[in-house]
Amino acid sequence: MKYRDFAKVMTNARMNRYLLACGGNTRKTMTLYRKNLQLTQELFTVISCFEVALRNAIDATLTPSLGNDWLRDAASVGGIFDTPKCRLTRDNINDAINKIHIYSHFKLVAELGFGFWRFMFAQNQFNATGRILLRVFPSKPTSTPAIQYNNIYIFNQLAQLNEIRNRMAHHEPICFLSGSPIKNTTYARQHYNLILQLFQWMQIDEASLLYGLDHINTVCNEIDSL
Repeated sequence: MKYRDFAKVMTNARMNRYLLACGGNTRKTMTLYRKNLQLTQELFTVISCFEVALRNAIDATLTPSLGNDWLRDAASVGGIFDTPKCRLTRDNINDAINKIHIYSHFKLVAELGFGFWRFMFAQNQFNATGRILLRVFPSKPTSTPAIQYNNIYIFNQLAQLNEIRNRMAHHEPICFLSGSPIKNTTYARQHYNLILQLFQWMQIDEASLLYGLDHINTVCNEIDSL
């Protein structure tokens, strides 16, 4: 496809940043756009695997103490999330329940999004569930006076992943230096490395889990060498 046809489909406004990053070389511009899509697909797959692992680990951690149907119970009248401080969490659960045609706890776990599971580490939700959710990350570092590896630390790390996940879901590029038309894969690499670190803290063999799925460094290198 010729660049003018490519840009007509994608719009010149969308392509301008890629064109500037490639010094006006239209062939490289189309390649960079496609490589950004490939990187997005790769990173979204890895984040999706992490999201499933995280929600399943949270569920496995809370079920013994809160029961096999703890999510629905927590959002019921008098449940642990039926408080003003946890109102949004309660409402998210009940909204998800209403979307499920044939209810099961496992369908409810799958229905709730990444942002919901991130908020399990917010202070109010962390307290409501018994302050035990750091067991999800048994190999996290020990806190020091300089860095507290507590639930708020985990919450903030997950917020970074939620941000790039939403960015990719809205088709925003992840191959540029922030706020500029300069090709740079640091942003994607940093979030990729964060996912690997969190997998390791969960004592999950990320290399085996992601076998055949993870080509992020390869695609980043290809972008860098354009």
